Amino acid sequence: MNKKKGILLLLTSSFCFAVMAASVKSVPHIPLYEKVFFRNLLGIFIMGGFIIKNKKSFKSSNAKLLAMRCIFGVLGVMAYFYSISKLALSDAVLLNKMSPFFVVIFSVLFLKEKINKFQVYAIIIALIGAGFVIKPQFNYTVIPAIIGLLSAILAASSYTIIRHLRLYDSPEVIVFYFSLFSSISMIPFMIAGNFTIPTYKDLLILLLISLSATCAQTFMTNAYRYAPASQLAIYGYANIIFSTIFGIILWNEFPDLLSITGGLLIILGGFINYISTNSKHFKTKK
Repeated sequence: MNKKKGILLLLTSSFCFAVMAASVKSVPHIPLYEKVFFRNLLGIFIMGGFIIKNKKSFKSSNAKLLAMRCIFGVLGVMAYFYSISKLALSDAVLLNKMSPFFVVIFSVLFLKEKINKFQVYAIIIALIGAGFVIKPQFNYTVIPAIIGLLSAILAASSYTIIRHLRLYDSPEVIVFYFSLFSSISMIPFMIAGNFTIPTYKDLLILLLISLSATCAQTFMTNAYRYAPASQLAIYGYANIIFSTIFGIILWNEFPDLLSITGGLLIILGGFINYISTNSKHFKTKK
């Protein structure tokens, strides 16, 4: 497997995801379902075009796995978009970046991948970090942060399925059906809810959400084809840096001490996880 290609693809994906998150936060007056609908709209046509151009089949070789990927994926996106609208951008992204640790857990449970004791320490450290970011309080104000963490669990479920689904379907087919399902599933909610007619500026931002999300999804899906998720996950933390910069520049959102501490712990956990899965010295100490 070409690990360097996987790293480059995941870094590019991280930047695109940061652009998407900043764009989502830029239109707080647009309903959640509407933003999720537009997030995947371009993906339908772009991925569908690739499949037709390359004369590939639209048929999935594992419809059950693909359906699970779509369901977990869209639920994760909804939870993530909600947390972005209610939290500082850096906090929402930090909580969402807990997903690599849940990927490790799910990879052990469902893909039978091995785990060492240092990865267990990494998960514990990251969970403590998430606690600092969430800032637990015994009232309703903690709900957006909890939903932000839930988005990481749902995303991890989706990524783990992708890791296995790559053996059956191409990235284009996976992204196409995820985009199609995500957009179609939002239509009933948009009809039942308060659909907001976007202005020209809103429409441009919604299209940017869709374009950046499609690019990020494509790069990420391809990245996991080149190396195990546990080996690539640390490079996804670049999303935190990009998003923090966007938050400071666009909304003057400077992370507080608890968020900084939590973020450093989450990144430390990611670093330990990465080292423990890529160093012979750590691998021998299981």
